[in-house]
Amino acid sequence: MERVHRPWGWYETLTNGDGYLIKRLWIDPGQRLSLQRHQHRLEHWYVASGSGDVSLDGQKLQAHPGSSFDVACGCVHRATAGTEGLLIIEIQRGSILREDDIERFADDYGRVAAAVR
Repeated sequence: MERVHRPWGWYETLTNGDGYLIKRLWIDPGQRLSLQRHQHRLEHWYVASGSGDVSLDGQKLQAHPGSSFDVACGCVHRATAGTEGLLIIEIQRGSILREDDIERFADDYGRVAAAVR
C-alpha cells in the first residue's frame, strides 16, 4: 500500500472497485484539508481516531472517534485536525474517483490555482 504525502499529512488507498474507492487519511495535528468540493463523487467519512472538526456547506461539526459524515456530491467541505491529529476512513462513490476531481476554494498550502474540474 503506497502512502501519498501531502502538506497536511498523508493518505493511503486501501481498496478500489467499480464505482468505489476507500482511503485512509491522516491529518497532522493542527492541519486541515483544503476547502473543496467534488463534481463526480460523494464521500462518507468515518473518524477512526483523534479529534477535530468537519465543515459541510458552512456547517461546522465536531469530529471524534466513531463519528461519521456524509459529503454529498457538490458539497463544499473541509476537515481540520485537533491537537492529536485526525484519522479518517473515506469511502468514495461515483463515476470519477481521481484526485483531479477536486475544486479548491481555499487552501493553507497555496494549491487553489491547481484546481481542475
